[in-house]
Amino acid sequence: MQAFTLPDFYLAYPPRLNPHLERSRAHSMGWARRMGMLDTPTPDGGVVWDEDALARMDYALMCAYTHPDCDGPALDLITDWYVWVFFFDDHFLELYKYSRDLAGAKAHLDRLELFMTAEGEQPPEPENPAEAGLKDLWERTVPSMSAAWRRRFTLSTHNLMVESMWELENIERGRIANPIEYVQMRRRVGGAPWSANLVEYAAGAEVPGALAATRPLRVLCDTFADAVHLRNDLFSYQREVREEGENSNAVLVFERFFDCTTQQAAELVNDLLTSRLQQFEDTALTEIPALLAEHAVPPHEQAAVAAYTKGLQDWQSGGHEWHARSSRYMNQGALSDSPGVLDGPAGLGTSLTRLARSALLTGLPRRARAHSYVPFEQVGHLPLPTLYMPFPIRTSPHLEDARRHSLEWARDMGIFDSLPGVEAGGLWDERRFHGMDLAYCAAMIHADAEPEGLDLSAEWLVWGTYGDDYYPAVFGATRDLAAAKACDDRLALFVPLDMGATPEPLSPLERGLDDLWRRTADPMSPSHRLRFRTAVLDCTASWLWELANQAKHRIPDPIDYVEMRRRTFGSDLTIALSRIASSDEIPQEVWQHRTLRELDTAAQDYACFTNDLFSYQKEIEFEGELHNLVLVVQKFLDVDRWKARDVVADLMTARMRQFEHLASTALPALFDDLSLDETSRAALTRHADLLKEWMSGILEWHRRVPRYTAPELRRIRATQTPQTYTFLPTGPGTTAIHLPADVPAL
Repeated sequence: MQAFTLPDFYLAYPPRLNPHLERSRAHSMGWARRMGMLDTPTPDGGVVWDEDALARMDYALMCAYTHPDCDGPALDLITDWYVWVFFFDDHFLELYKYSRDLAGAKAHLDRLELFMTAEGEQPPEPENPAEAGLKDLWERTVPSMSAAWRRRFTLSTHNLMVESMWELENIERGRIANPIEYVQMRRRVGGAPWSANLVEYAAGAEVPGALAATRPLRVLCDTFADAVHLRNDLFSYQREVREEGENSNAVLVFERFFDCTTQQAAELVNDLLTSRLQQFEDTALTEIPALLAEHAVPPHEQAAVAAYTKGLQDWQSGGHEWHARSSRYMNQGALSDSPGVLDGPAGLGTSLTRLARSALLTGLPRRARAHSYVPFEQVGHLPLPTLYMPFPIRTSPHLEDARRHSLEWARDMGIFDSLPGVEAGGLWDERRFHGMDLAYCAAMIHADAEPEGLDLSAEWLVWGTYGDDYYPAVFGATRDLAAAKACDDRLALFVPLDMGATPEPLSPLERGLDDLWRRTADPMSPSHRLRFRTAVLDCTASWLWELANQAKHRIPDPIDYVEMRRRTFGSDLTIALSRIASSDEIPQEVWQHRTLRELDTAAQDYACFTNDLFSYQKEIEFEGELHNLVLVVQKFLDVDRWKARDVVADLMTARMRQFEHLASTALPALFDDLSLDETSRAALTRHADLLKEWMSGILEWHRRVPRYTAPELRRIRATQTPQTYTFLPTGPGTTAIHLPADVPAL
């Protein structure tokens, strides 16, 4: 019996079948036999696969559905890659997951890495089918692709192999990941980014190297990957969780986190799958064309991006069809031949009818919920539950000096001056500035900083908070995205990597950035300066993302919100300030290790969600904001704000528990695994300690300052002149918005 009834899936594109299917079926069977995959023994005396098992799984059918337009030889090679990756997964399960052999697993993965050779390197002789298959495939694939593609493909292949250790470690500990950790890690271990690289090969459409790291193309890949993995988790729950004892499955993760039934968890996973597919569509139709225009991409590269996007769409529809047919998965009822009253006709030629039904019953309600929010709802104060915080608070002895210096700096930069389109007293006044007390926050998150360093930290917080208020005030009400983009482009001119000349600043935002960049970046090494510059520009670009969502009147997809929230909060920027002393003592590849990446993002999420809880009334009732996790959860789960508040608090606890484990257990293991010296160990330990203070300090600051309290919010509203109350939408269709009674008349 199936563990749950499969939900109604959102299917946006019809599946199509490559005409070279039978050729690739025969080829892949012969290739697997030559590589030794059909007689590899398991510890219990069986074999990983035999010919019947491979035929039933029918990876050639999967590839024919997911790559319907490539020629025969390309389909053969793509199919061989998928035979290899599924064999690797099953072989790893039999040899290392069942036995919990961590040491053997690591040695196995380390050797596999040797077969992804760089130009001129020679691999060792293969010792097992996984190595033989990878050697053969590597030599057949990489010569026809660019160096940039090879680097991307090497990284994604590395991730899907090496991050298997994360799954194995969780099985060993009996640990089920929290939802945010799971989505992040599933992207790496699940292999869909690797599949996206193969789409480039099959479609003959490499993504231009200069665009590959941009947000629109990154989101295309990430949403594709998340949708592939969430769909796979729904179909594979029975085999993975009920039969194999796996615990890396989104249905199980949701079941445990939300304390709900398996069926309810499956429905939630499907809702998230739908949301990610619609995020893909929005990005493809709005952000990709804007990106191509902004960069003046030549026609042949535009065609490549279009073919790549179409290839990802084909993969989604074809992957669903294969999951619904393969013997590998739980798929009873996925291809029903007896439609219900609402199903419409069945049989040949009816796929478009079924797509229309899917869009109407599954896609439309989700899309409508994301766009139907009426802003300025009178929500009142949101009482908060007890928030889990295991770390103490420390405060710098230089706090009073930092308060005085940051005020003087704000005056010098013109932060209290009048701005065009903003009330006569400026965006901020000194009373508001004192109430925010950002120097107090700096004194807790950088308690050991020298006086000059604490001044810098406080002033960066002033600048970032001012910018976060500036963008919606100056550009938000008018929905002037072009002016906001021009502002953002100019800000980039004030963070030169060579520390060269900059334009004359035209606003307090530019003046402040110009001053802070020179004082902060000048002592940095070139590599550290580049990383810090990236953090600054990611923060400013995220403010544009918020404005774009406001223009679309769209509450963000939950995953996109969490990932972008780290940037809108300036997390990387403020954390980077604490790395100034230690950054160059640690090799950059160490910072990219899973343990440190998860340590950073767990801390960032805790702090960001803290802000969303405390600022709920300010943002929802007084500013008409769409960007608050409580609201995102409300709309995604269709619950009230109190239930959404509790979900956010539970996510904070889960991320904090994860942080504690990483800091106490995973970080020391990383030291030994990478054989780090004492200097590196001390620097990374200090980094973890700074993150603890960063989280506890941010929570304490929110508890103490009046910025988010109802009396302060009403005071600020009362000081705003009616003609410049900038957060209210105007124009046709806005009369239905009911404002609180105490809003000044416009």
